[in-house]
Amino acid sequence: MALPINVSDLINRRVIESARIEYKGDWNPEPILHSICAFANDIDNWGGGYIIIGIEEENGMPKLPVKGLSKSSIDRINKELLQKCNLIEPRYIPIVEQASYEGKEIIVLWIPGGADRPYKCPVAFPTEKAAKSEKVYYIRKMSNSIRANQLEEKELFMLANNQPYDDRPNPAARPEDLKSSLISEFLYAVKSDLYERSLTQPVTETAASMRLIGGPSEWKRPLNAGLMFFHERPDDFFPYARIEVVDKPDRHWNDRKDFCGSS
Repeated sequence: MALPINVSDLINRRVIESARIEYKGDWNPEPILHSICAFANDIDNWGGGYIIIGIEEENGMPKLPVKGLSKSSIDRINKELLQKCNLIEPRYIPIVEQASYEGKEIIVLWIPGGADRPYKCPVAFPTEKAAKSEKVYYIRKMSNSIRANQLEEKELFMLANNQPYDDRPNPAARPEDLKSSLISEFLYAVKSDLYERSLTQPVTETAASMRLIGGPSEWKRPLNAGLMFFHERPDDFFPYARIEVVDKPDRHWNDRKDFCGSS
């Protein structure tokens, strides 16, 4: 499954907020697993995040020139990544893409918010002295993956029972209701690697790669967000939807009026 964004734009943060990207110079499984868990929990509904392995970070920015990964290590990292992700409860596997940047090999992990959140993972990996490790919930705050406190754990469980409307499958629609022309225009505008494929493959495959389709394998439906953006007549599916414009008064203007004695 390809990434929904151009790798160059991702690395240079042209489209994605910095808090949603982590750079790792090499494969360091313990903190990477914590970040996978944090992005999958998506406590602030950012839409998950990305981890780029093979690029070091310096003052919050990618360090250039790119360090990259040796080709011999990539298969090993993929195997270990799958093994470590099996330690996440419930099981969660990110989308993994091998890419080249400035002539160097890197691995990009795309971690959308998980449908089965909340997720927890080991604080540390089992060793000979400690066969088991405590599993805790990790969340993303600013640019850090941290252990959730008691209140944040409650919030995670509340989120599990309150899936955002945009992320819900629409039972009245079919994947074919998503317009391939609108999706291709969007992918071209953001310079996604999916653009060329979107011109030839079925719209259902492109939409699946962009996570615009949800539901079990036997009942796939487009998400409400996909219909809002990539259908010519969204009102066909949201007949009672409306746009509200809110005029929020300037608090300082009211203070000035009180000071002047105005009513």
